[in-house]
Amino acid sequence: MSEKTTTQPEPSSGKGKGKKKNSAAPAAAPLGEDSYRGIGASRGIAIGTSYAFEKEQYEHEAKTLEPEEIEGEIERFVTALHRSEKELKKIERVTTRKLGKGYANLFEAQIMLLHDPVLTESITARIREEQKTAALVIDEEFGRYLEQFRNSDDQFFQERACDFRDIKERIIRNLHIRKLHSWIPEGTIVISEHLSPADVILLSRSNVKGFVTDTGGQTSHISLICKSLNIPMVVGLGNFSQTVESGKQIIIDGTTGTVVINPSEKTIDRYNRKRDEELQSEADASLTADQPAYTRCGVRISFYSNIDFKEELAGIKTAGSEGVGLFRTENLFIDGTKVPRESEQLNYYRDMAETIAPMPLVIRLFDIGGDKLLYSPVREPNPNLGWRGIRILIDVPEILENQLSAVLRANMHGNIHILLPMITSIDQIRFIKATLENLSAQIVEETGSTCEKPFIGAMIEVPAAVEIIEEITRCVDFVSIGTNDLTQYTIAVDRNNVIVQDLFDKFHPAIIRQLYRVISTAQKNRCPASICGDMASDRLTLPFLIGCGLRKFSVVSADIAKLKKMVATITLAETEALALECLQLDSAEKIKSRLESFLAAL
Repeated sequence: MSEKTTTQPEPSSGKGKGKKKNSAAPAAAPLGEDSYRGIGASRGIAIGTSYAFEKEQYEHEAKTLEPEEIEGEIERFVTALHRSEKELKKIERVTTRKLGKGYANLFEAQIMLLHDPVLTESITARIREEQKTAALVIDEEFGRYLEQFRNSDDQFFQERACDFRDIKERIIRNLHIRKLHSWIPEGTIVISEHLSPADVILLSRSNVKGFVTDTGGQTSHISLICKSLNIPMVVGLGNFSQTVESGKQIIIDGTTGTVVINPSEKTIDRYNRKRDEELQSEADASLTADQPAYTRCGVRISFYSNIDFKEELAGIKTAGSEGVGLFRTENLFIDGTKVPRESEQLNYYRDMAETIAPMPLVIRLFDIGGDKLLYSPVREPNPNLGWRGIRILIDVPEILENQLSAVLRANMHGNIHILLPMITSIDQIRFIKATLENLSAQIVEETGSTCEKPFIGAMIEVPAAVEIIEEITRCVDFVSIGTNDLTQYTIAVDRNNVIVQDLFDKFHPAIIRQLYRVISTAQKNRCPASICGDMASDRLTLPFLIGCGLRKFSVVSADIAKLKKMVATITLAETEALALECLQLDSAEKIKSRLESFLAAL
C-alpha cells in the first residue's frame, strides 16, 4: 500500500473529486508538498512535469446483429487483427533498435497470439452463431483468460495478464479505427494506472523523464525495460493516477520509490544534489567496474548478473560481471502457454554458454506458478501455495526432461549450472539428480560421447528449505537465496498485493536470522552460497550479508559497479560485528536504522 505524507496544509482544490486528464491545472494559490511512497522499479531521479496518460475506453454495444451484418462484422474483426499486427511489428522494430532482440521477443509472442487459430476461430464462430458484435465477443473471450491470469499469485502469469490486456485493447481500438496514442509532450513524467511494454517503448520516443504507475512490481517487464532504457520508474502506488492531473511539478526517485507532487524549492534543490551525487558516483564506479572487488582488508567478493534474455550477455563483461548467476528461463515460454521445444532450448542455451565461456551460466529451471492454465482442470484456491516450481517439473516429465536434456547437450564448455526452483525437500533434489543420470545415459547411448554434467544448485526461497539447510547443503553443489519469495513466504505477505505491501519488509528479524543461518551453514559445509533476490543489490544489506559470510552476489548488471565501489570501503571485521549486532535486534525498524547508520559512517 502506498504511503502519503503532506508537508504543509493543502488548500481546497477539488482534489478527490475526479481529475482532469491531460490538461494543466488552472493557476491557483501554492499547493502543499505531497509525498507518496511506492516501489522503486528503475533507479534514478527525475524532476519534471506530470502527464496523465489514460488509454481510451470503449463501450461495447450489446446488440444482436442482423443476419446480413454478420459477415461484415467478421471482416471488421479480421481487419482489426491485421492493423494490430502492423502496429506490433512496428513496436517490435523500435524495441530491437533500442534494446535488442531479447525484449522484442515480447511483441513477437503477441503477434503469434493474433494468429492463434483457437482464439481467432472461437471469436469468429461466436460472432456468427450468437450474432454478437466483435467487440463484445473479444471482450468476453479475452476476459476468461485475464481472470485466470490475474487470479494467479505468480509474477509470470501477472505479466501474461498485462500482455493479454494490451492485445485485447489493441484489437478493440482497431475495430473502431482509432489511431494509436503514443506521442506526448517531450520530457514529461508519465502517470498512469497501468502501462504495457508497448506503451513504455513507444512513449520513450518522446524523451520521457520517468514513469509512475498504480500497479506493477520490481521485476515486471515494464520495470526491466525502464532499467535498460535508464528511465526512473516508481510502481505500486494504488490509486495515485486518480489524484494527479497533467501539468503538475513532480519528482520521482526510482531508488527509494518516492514521488513528490508540488515540491518546494528546497526539496527540488535537495533532489538535484542527490541526482548529481548519484550520477557522479556511478561515473566514478564505472571506471573500475571491470576490476575484481576486494574489501579494504583484502577479502574477495564476486558479482554475477541476473538476466532474462541472451541479448543481455553482450553487456555483462563491461558491467564488471563474472558470469550469469541467474538466467530466468520462463521467458522462453510463448504467450505463457506453449512449452518451448527441446531443440529451441538447446540452441538458446548453447549460444549463451558459448558467448560467455568460461564464465558460469546458471540456468534456473522453469519456475512457473499456478500453472493450472496449462495442465490442471482444477482452479486452485491459492496458487502461490499450490502447483508451482519444482512440483510442476516433477509432475510433468516432458517439461523437465526436455529442459534437462537441452542443458546436457548444450553444456559443451562445462560452464552451465542448473538451479532448482521452490525446493522444499531432499527428495525433490534426488529426483532431479536421478533424472539427469538417466538422460545422460540416454545421450551417451544415442551419440556415443559423454556429456558434461552441470553443477546442481537449490533455490532457498521458502522457510522449509531454511529448516533443512543442513541436509540441502550436503546434497547440492551450491545454493542461491531468493530473498523476494523467502520474505513473502516467511512473513505471509503477497509482495504483489498493494493492500499489504507496507508489511513486506526484508529487514524483518526473521528474514535477517534466516539469511545468517543459510549462509553460515553453507559456509560450514563448503557449499558455495549466493543471493539473487533484490536484497543482493541493496547497499544497506550488502555489509550485513558479507558479515554473515556471503561472498557471491547475483544482481542486475547495472548495479555491479556501485556495489564493487562500496565493497572497497569496508572491512570484514566491521561487517561481522554489524551482522552480530543486527541478529540481536528485535524489529525491522531497528535493523534498518542500524544498517543506515553503518552506511552513513562509511
